[in-house]
Amino acid sequence: MGAACNVSFDVHTGEIFVIMGLSGSGKSTVVRCLSRLIEPTAGEVLMDGEDLLKLSNDELIEFRRHKMGMVFQNFGLLPHLTVLENICFPLKVQGIDLQKRAARAQEVIQLVGLEGREDSFPRELSGGQQQRVGIARSLAVEPEIWFLDEPFSALDPLIRRQMQNEFLRLQKLLHKTIVFITHDFLEALRLADRIAIMKDGQVVQIGAPAQLVLNPADDYVAEFTKDVPRVRIITAGEIVDANQSTDGISQRVDASATLESIMPGFNDHPEGLIVQRDGVDIGIVTPQLVVNAMAAAPDQG
Repeated sequence: MGAACNVSFDVHTGEIFVIMGLSGSGKSTVVRCLSRLIEPTAGEVLMDGEDLLKLSNDELIEFRRHKMGMVFQNFGLLPHLTVLENICFPLKVQGIDLQKRAARAQEVIQLVGLEGREDSFPRELSGGQQQRVGIARSLAVEPEIWFLDEPFSALDPLIRRQMQNEFLRLQKLLHKTIVFITHDFLEALRLADRIAIMKDGQVVQIGAPAQLVLNPADDYVAEFTKDVPRVRIITAGEIVDANQSTDGISQRVDASATLESIMPGFNDHPEGLIVQRDGVDIGIVTPQLVVNAMAAAPDQG
């Protein structure tokens, strides 16, 4: 079964693009269309201006081997191979010689914190360790775009949180463009630069986390966001007043700072705080603006 698809990514942005929705909403289908594991019946998938739907089978195989990384919920490890051999496997498929693929595998083993487990088999690892192997294997090919389909949903809450931390650490180091699927809105909020919310095979709304929280497109999106602590999501940049004078205000905060993190600053600076983006003053934020933002949140009752 195919599906219509019209998606464009700039692989140089290092963006984490999260697709979320309830079970059956079409999240996994979108990723399978992007990777052409499912052939779309219409539309286009553009990466750096190239339509992946026009690639021949041989070209698609090469693209997947060299530019695309994928991690799935069930890990997909080969049980008869060790950790090192699992991670080396896609490099072996590429035809890379033994010495080079072993060296590359060792690099990503260190990156994901699996030193000392190189000779272990998957059955000897915890769920979190198995997931790290899956992540390391997908990174071994140095992909330009990385697809992760609910990679942490099979893990218990504590390990899941640890893997989210690990994921964010890796992203700071690698700056990959990532398409991440989840049904957990709190996970999406923690990881995403942008979120697409799906329902019944359609994208209902796309936006930054705070945009979805503050301006839900409909009741469906509002239901997803109703339990989100607004103070942890809304940033200074989203409520900044660009027209108000900065005279007499000296304390500065970054536009990406959450309201929760800047509120203590009002104790010593009740007049307000200057908001900066990329080192440039863009306006001020005041206690009243914070109150207004919180009061404008959708009814959570």
